[in-house]
Amino acid sequence: MSEISEFEARITAALERIGRAVASADEQNVTAGQGGIATDDMVNEMGRLQEALDVERDTNAQLENRVRAIHEKQQSHVAALEAEVEALRQQLMSHDAEMQKMRSINSQLRENNTALRTVNIDAIGDPSLVNTALITELEALRVGRDADLAELNTILTDLRPFTDAAQKEEA
Repeated sequence: MSEISEFEARITAALERIGRAVASADEQNVTAGQGGIATDDMVNEMGRLQEALDVERDTNAQLENRVRAIHEKQQSHVAALEAEVEALRQQLMSHDAEMQKMRSINSQLRENNTALRTVNIDAIGDPSLVNTALITELEALRVGRDADLAELNTILTDLRPFTDAAQKEEA
């Protein structure tokens, strides 16, 4: 793109120099009584050079429009990627929270099971310990289910672009 601008500047400068030289020579010839030096060939050449300059300007404008369009496309692509990264961050935070819950529940379950083993060794059954163990086990199952749901949501989110594309192809 800078080459085109450079060529355009060079052609413009050359045309200006030619124009000044022709005007200067015409003035000198007119004052000397000889008439002008600008021949039809020179005028035609200047016209051709002016047309070439116009074509280069048009080409330059087209290239600038293309660059602008590419830049806008890149910006929209970057924005889409940033949105995807944010969605993945949210999913990661959700998974992390579920994992923390699961670790906590599993820790409680281990403590309850240890207490049950200790009581059963002494052959003394404690119904509150059994109840607590069952409640903790149910909570562990719920947390595991929630973790599975979070993972399924992540998978569905990852598959959504493919299903959307397939639906567009069918339509």
